[in-house]
Amino acid sequence: MGKGRGLPKKGGAGGKGVWGAPGVVYSYQEPDARDPNYDESAQGDTVYATVTPELEEAELEKNVQPMVLEYFEHGDTSEVMALLQGLNLGERRGAVPALAVVLALEGKASHRELTSRLLADLVGRVLTPDDLAAAFDRMLRDLPDLILDTPEAPQMLGQFIARAVADHALPLDFLEHYKGRVDCEHARAALDRAAVLLRIKRDVNHLDNVWGVGGGQRPVKHLIKEMSLLLREYLLSGEVSEAERCLRQLEVPHFHHELVYEAVVLVLESTGETPVAMMVRLLKVLWETGLVTLDQMNRGFQRVYEELGDISLDVPLAHGLLEKLVDLCFEEGVITKQLRDACPARGRKRFVSEGDGGRIKE
Repeated sequence: MGKGRGLPKKGGAGGKGVWGAPGVVYSYQEPDARDPNYDESAQGDTVYATVTPELEEAELEKNVQPMVLEYFEHGDTSEVMALLQGLNLGERRGAVPALAVVLALEGKASHRELTSRLLADLVGRVLTPDDLAAAFDRMLRDLPDLILDTPEAPQMLGQFIARAVADHALPLDFLEHYKGRVDCEHARAALDRAAVLLRIKRDVNHLDNVWGVGGGQRPVKHLIKEMSLLLREYLLSGEVSEAERCLRQLEVPHFHHELVYEAVVLVLESTGETPVAMMVRLLKVLWETGLVTLDQMNRGFQRVYEELGDISLDVPLAHGLLEKLVDLCFEEGVITKQLRDACPARGRKRFVSEGDGGRIKE
């Protein structure tokens, strides 16, 4: 095979010591690590980055729904924010508050309170006010479907909107964009509800109670007041089922010992036989339905036992009334024999023991 003479090729390209044809611009080529002249130290720092793809709608719901349901159990908004920041929500950020609100509509009052708090905390960190506004706009349009599962959805959504405006999570003029532009009666009902709440309750602290602040989120003093009111209304109406319903709505099963305590004290402060009989009846129903456990019943009565001295200063006949109530509760199977025997006694004749020869001790 013959060797070339190093002469230029046709067109001026090639040849010995020649780069190429005039006017040719060569593009950048990645260095080849197999090139003998390859110098790794001259290539600069190599940066490796993990790219998380944007979640599709189905994947977003699959990831976010269990996250929200778990939040309803622990109530820690910071944990939810950390988890959401690990997802690439992209343009679907508005689907997160929409999904949380829909789940809360189907849940309890405490879930709706937690959701309102979550929305307020997410804005500025994970969401923008515009993201939240878009989410509520979508839910207003979806109300015809939402009422199929939750007939009260328009009123509830209106309360969510009012609370979000009060929490500065939504713009103050959010409602203004809808004036005269809404045809759906359900959306109008929701917006009217929000407007009424914002007009009547200008104070943000009032709107903090828009959901009744269910469950353990309530201050103890507020819970005590609610239970006292519940018991007084029961003495007036005599409706055990209504008292039971109100107690369940408070969603504080761990605090039911307070109801027992308040019920006993209310009997001691009342006059006549009727309050005693009515309260025994109520405690019996609460005991039989499991709303008040054995430990809670014991704790409620024991607190009265411990404070009986102070109570007697205001109610001189408290000892006698308490003994009557305790005996009736024992007869109805509401309290144990041990709890009955632990009831303090004053001014009552009793045998101290067989070892005393049957002597009566004052």
